[in-house]
Amino acid sequence: MAEHQVTVLELMGQASASTPGPPPPPPPRGGEDLMERVERLTAELDAHPDAGARGLAEQLVGAVLELHGEGLAQVLSIVDDDTALALSEDGVVASLMLIHDLYPVPLGERVMEALDNVRPYMESHGGNVELLGVEDGVARLRLDGSCSGCSASSATLELAIKKELMETAPDLLGLEVEGIEEEATHGPPDIGGTPLPLAGSGNGNGNVPALSGWQDLDEVAELGEGQTVAHSLGGLELFVANVNGTLLAYRNACAACSSRLDGGPLTEGVMGCPACQVSYDLPKAGRAIDGSDLQLSPVPLLRDGPTQVRVALPS
Repeated sequence: MAEHQVTVLELMGQASASTPGPPPPPPPRGGEDLMERVERLTAELDAHPDAGARGLAEQLVGAVLELHGEGLAQVLSIVDDDTALALSEDGVVASLMLIHDLYPVPLGERVMEALDNVRPYMESHGGNVELLGVEDGVARLRLDGSCSGCSASSATLELAIKKELMETAPDLLGLEVEGIEEEATHGPPDIGGTPLPLAGSGNGNGNVPALSGWQDLDEVAELGEGQTVAHSLGGLELFVANVNGTLLAYRNACAACSSRLDGGPLTEGVMGCPACQVSYDLPKAGRAIDGSDLQLSPVPLLRDGPTQVRVALPS
C-alpha cells in the first residue's frame, strides 16, 4: 500500500473543503468566510518561494492547531455523547474535530453510510459495492455484479461513491478498489471541482469525458413504471427509463447506429432501438443482449428523496 504523508496544511484544506453536517454560518465580513480565508492563505503559503519560511510557517500552524486540539479534546471529555454529536453538526466545529481525529462518528461508519446512499444506483446497474475494511485512513472496496470490470465501473466509483465519501468522510485518505479494471485510486478522494471520469462515449471504445457536476433533472421522479422520457440537459441528450420502479439514465444514442432511443420499445428492462432494432438490457449497464460488445453510455443518476433526481453531466 502506497503511503501518503499528509501535512497539517493539507489536513486543513481537506477538512475545510467538505465537512459532515450543515454549512457554517454566512461570512460575517468582506464576503470571505473563515474557511475561504484558510484556503486562500494556505495557497499563498504554498506558493511562497522561500522553502525555509514555508516550513517555519507550517510548524507554527501545527503548534497552534495542537494547542486548539488539546482544548477541544478537553471540552469533548466533559460533554455527553449527545452534545458532542450536536456540536459536530456545525461545519466549523466538524472541521476541527476531523483535523484532530475527534469526530464522534467513526470513519468506518461514515464510509458505510456513504456506500448505503449510493447502493440503489449500483443495484440499478446490476451491481453492488462492499466495504472490505478501513485501515490507516484508506478504504478498501469491492465492486460486484455487472459493475465489476465494465465501462460503467469508473463512473459508478468516481461519480457516485466518491461524491458521497467527500460529504460524509472528507478525512478519508484514499481508496483501494477490487473488481475494476482501472488501477486503484490513492490519495484524498478528489471531488470538488476536479474533473472525474464518466461512462464511455456510447460506441464501446471506453472514452471518458470529464465531469461538470451533478445537475437536477426535472419532471422525472414521477415517471411511471415501464415508461421512458427524453431530456436535453447541459448540451447532453439523454433518456430516463423506469424499470421495475428504478430510474435509469443513458445517453440518447444507440451504440450501433447512433439513432435516438426514445420512442423505442421497453419490455422487462430491455430497450430496443427504433432504427436498427438492436436491443439493450438497461439494468445490466445497457449491454446489448445479442452478446456483442455494444453497450449504451450510462449517465449516473441519484434520487434524493421522493421528488429530487440528479444526474452527472460531462463537461
